[in-house]
Amino acid sequence: MSTRLLRLGAGIVLSLALAGCGLPRGAGFESEVLGSRPGAQDPAARDFAVEPVTRERLARYAAWPAPAAPTLGWLARQDGPANRIIAPGDVLSITLWSTEENSLLTAPGERAINMRAVTVSSTGTVFMPYVGDIKVSGMSPDRAREVIEGRFVEVSPSAQVQLEVAEPRGSLVSLVGGVSKPGTYPLPNQAYSVLSLIAEGGGVPDDLNNPQIRLIRGDSIYGTSVERLFANPSLDATLRPGDKVLVQEDDRYFLSLGATGDEAVNPFPKDRLSAIEALSLVGGVSDNRANPKGILVLRTYPASAVRTDGSGPSKERVVFTLDLTSADGLFSAGQFEIQSGDLVYGTESPIGSAQTIFSILGSGLGVFTTAGLINNE
Repeated sequence: MSTRLLRLGAGIVLSLALAGCGLPRGAGFESEVLGSRPGAQDPAARDFAVEPVTRERLARYAAWPAPAAPTLGWLARQDGPANRIIAPGDVLSITLWSTEENSLLTAPGERAINMRAVTVSSTGTVFMPYVGDIKVSGMSPDRAREVIEGRFVEVSPSAQVQLEVAEPRGSLVSLVGGVSKPGTYPLPNQAYSVLSLIAEGGGVPDDLNNPQIRLIRGDSIYGTSVERLFANPSLDATLRPGDKVLVQEDDRYFLSLGATGDEAVNPFPKDRLSAIEALSLVGGVSDNRANPKGILVLRTYPASAVRTDGSGPSKERVVFTLDLTSADGLFSAGQFEIQSGDLVYGTESPIGSAQTIFSILGSGLGVFTTAGLINNE
């Protein structure tokens, strides 16, 4: 009886050894993914390109056209004086003073005329008695006062002007969302910046993943990240009347599958993410299953990015291969930048399948040995 069982066990183990690649696995072997059928190793026969990530090739890959839509541009800071700028719609309070007797500007016995609700027209002008329309938009209150006073001096040499912005209706900016207090805010001066507006709106929520800023100015949209603004104060753009600012979560992601620590859709936690950082985010690769020489990054480029001279990918679909068993491979993976939509794939190690077979072999022999001992007893 024991001899029969041992022979049966040996037959099962031999069958498993011959069909080891058919054992249940969570990922394919590198040869399977890249193509193991006859002729598939010929680059011309593939419908995708295979590119090893090495020190010599990093600069070439970085110069390739972006696989996704181009990133939004941003505006540099343009410092101006800390003065309010008058804009169409603002309401001004203007007082005209004159010390002349029988002045055209004042009634008998009076020395001043108060005009407390002068609205700046859509063309940026205000109407003043005796002198007509005066352009004031785009000026600071002090400059507008000088211009108005200069016009009145022509009809009344002793004229003096006092001017204040009573209601800054035109000098407004909007904080659309992504903060605790969205709304419309007055533009206090020419030096008012994006981060100042966000701070006034309650700041950026702590739970927002890699918060992004969008600035809408007229028909143009600009974009950057809060991380980038904090690192480069010169990029804290100054605002103009009518600007709209939105804070939103980074919507970029990469996928992780196969023999990685976590199979998931992973958001970008920062602006730039290397392959090593991406692997760290998903818990690395499986110690018992993954092939450290066969970590793949699958990426799709638009047809317009394809090149034949090496200045772009040779095909739309590209598989970048990473070897984490060498110093060059590790350093290169730390400099290779992951793009939104990339798939980070850990291939299965053949050694892992062999270990599974030996585990089954050991368990089978243990059962059969026990059976034999029982039979012998």
